[in-house]
Amino acid sequence: MNLFALLLGLGIERLLTHLFHLREFRWLDPAFDWALVRLHEKPRAVALASVVGLACLLTAPVALLSWLLDDALFFLPAFILAVVVLLFSLGPRDLKEEVDEYAVAVDAGNAQSARHVAKELLEAEAPEDAGTQARLVERAIFVQANNRIFAVVFWFLIFGPTGAWLFRVLDLMRRRAAYHYADETILIGAVRTAHGIFAWIPARLLAVGYALAGSFEESVADWRGYYANCAPRVFDVNNDILSSAGMGAAGRAEPSVAVTPSAGARAAMDLVLRTLWVIWCPVIAVLTLLNIVS
Repeated sequence: MNLFALLLGLGIERLLTHLFHLREFRWLDPAFDWALVRLHEKPRAVALASVVGLACLLTAPVALLSWLLDDALFFLPAFILAVVVLLFSLGPRDLKEEVDEYAVAVDAGNAQSARHVAKELLEAEAPEDAGTQARLVERAIFVQANNRIFAVVFWFLIFGPTGAWLFRVLDLMRRRAAYHYADETILIGAVRTAHGIFAWIPARLLAVGYALAGSFEESVADWRGYYANCAPRVFDVNNDILSSAGMGAAGRAEPSVAVTPSAGARAAMDLVLRTLWVIWCPVIAVLTLLNIVS
């Protein structure tokens, strides 16, 4: 059932662009702020446990509703719930729409608009230098594809709507902390670690997908090159792995490869879409069919 809910959810998402603002869940910000203000002076272990506990608390209503509807009316209510939760767990902003907006702004020479969109993708202030900004945006696209789409899909397939919503809550908390509590290093570390734990497996599966959907040899080489020089961290390297594998797969591992900023962003988004629809959707379908047959 989750496969059909996934395909339906991804398919009709493009028809509901006017509802995307509802996926930002601003009404959760007070809960995040209440917790984050009280966590910034706590030890890292306590802060980490509190972040996970808050995420589980906010996920509990979806888990309870999924359990109550599991066997009702031939699973139809549960199917509808799964589609709705998935639709509102993706995002919160539409990645392709933002990439198109960035490309249009760059082509039109609107530096202010381009910096504004770049800030949303980078989740930080964008540099003024157009070349540096464009390359960072390309890398951010490969990272945001996991935060906004693939990790949600992964946990949806593992734990249904509960898994999708749990990851979305963690990502919303991470975004809130990144934008408003950047000076609290222990707090930021706890939130990023909690998010990183759940992003760890889908990030590596997505990196493999980038390699299969693009230039395999360059992607693997850039991925290995990153591991050869990275710090011995566990959960903090997700973003670097995704950007390294993605840039290699897109043939952009070397900065000397000349493309226009808008073309680079569009190429990165095209690779993300190929990875989702050409690589992983068929794999998910085959695995689902094998599970049904067995």
